[in-house]
Amino acid sequence: MAEAERIIGMPETPEAREPEQAGPPEPGEDGQEGGATAATPRGPRRVAVLFTVAVVAYLLDLGTKLLVVAELEHHAPIQVLGDWFELRVIRNAGAAFGFGEAFTIIFTVIAAAVIVVIARLARKLYSLPWALALGLLLGGALGNLTDRVFRAPGFLEGAVVDFLAPKNFAVFNLADSAIVCGGILIVILSFRGLDPDGTVHKD
Repeated sequence: MAEAERIIGMPETPEAREPEQAGPPEPGEDGQEGGATAATPRGPRRVAVLFTVAVVAYLLDLGTKLLVVAELEHHAPIQVLGDWFELRVIRNAGAAFGFGEAFTIIFTVIAAAVIVVIARLARKLYSLPWALALGLLLGGALGNLTDRVFRAPGFLEGAVVDFLAPKNFAVFNLADSAIVCGGILIVILSFRGLDPDGTVHKD
């Protein structure tokens, strides 16, 4: 009897058909078998954007400094908007906008540390606004750091070239502007809860 059943075959029952109809294990919400947790895709990294913005900001700062030193230093200021805005070259041993001239080396070390931190942060950078902000910050820091290293009076103590002179305000350069704009953008992004990795959190 058992041999006849084996040759002829037993009629299929619903219970017998279930294993054949069953498909592969249902994926979890993240698309993996067994419902394992995986990171949510955040799009491409924005490292290229960061370094592109940084290079553009750096080259603009470097180029304008070379130009004004060659053409305007030791000359009378050039009035652009009358007394309200002029081009006037000065050498600044302090921080942005002329603050803290007695701490040149400290500002140099801080600028170098900022560059290192941004470079490390770039590995997990997925947010385009953060890439723009950090690119401005990096380009500005590199611009002023170049002056600190290569200009007189000496290595790490060089005076930064400033030449943008609004009325009743400190003289500054494009690197200072990039640093300030990048810093303001970072504050705005932080208040909005957007992280460099592209995630949004709410306090």
